[in-house]
Amino acid sequence: MSESDDVRTRLQQMRGQAEDLEKAAEKATDPAERQRLEDEAHRLESRSVQFSGMASGDIYPMQ
Repeated sequence: MSESDDVRTRLQQMRGQAEDLEKAAEKATDPAERQRLEDEAHRLESRSVQFSGMASGDIYPMQ
């Protein structure tokens, strides 16, 4: 497996985890738990975007 395959696999995992957290947040009945899950999903999405940018050679992290 090449480095680019590793990066692609890692990005897919991060995005999949974020999607799973968003689905769990939609089903959560406790507002605090829903917010926690949504926040974690957003953090993962943000990290995946930043990771993708770095992997593509973009030297400036997204803000």
